[in-house]
Amino acid sequence: MTDIGILAAIWVKRCKRGPMDAASTGELVAGRGLVGNANQGGRRQVTLIEEEVWEAMMRELDGRLPSSARRANLVLRGLPLRDSRGRELRIGDCLLRINGETKPCERMDEALPGLRALMFPDWRGGAFAEVVAGGTIRIGDAIAWTAVRRPM
Repeated sequence: MTDIGILAAIWVKRCKRGPMDAASTGELVAGRGLVGNANQGGRRQVTLIEEEVWEAMMRELDGRLPSSARRANLVLRGLPLRDSRGRELRIGDCLLRINGETKPCERMDEALPGLRALMFPDWRGGAFAEVVAGGTIRIGDAIAWTAVRRPM
């Protein structure tokens, strides 16, 4: 597993089913999530996907959708999410705890037929996390797993 990667994109969802707004920076709040995002609190405060996985699925389906179509808040490059439940991820000065795998919904097939089925195996739909330590994040920030893995 790669030890370090970068934050490739930040997407903010203003409301349920609403548009995804690109941002160059974002503010993560411990116990809440991404400022301005519709989902706040709970165990699913921030959603993440791997850029490499998204691009592979687009090639497999001959698709051209941007990563925002996944509706994940953070797009990571160079750091696999597969089987990361219980792991902690450092992004700049912030810390996220991965609580589970994000399962794809029917909206993925609305975006591109066949996409939903491709996302089910091997965590290809991404992960969801809670914010343990907040702060400002920026595109290009280094991302890395910490040594901590908490049982779920």
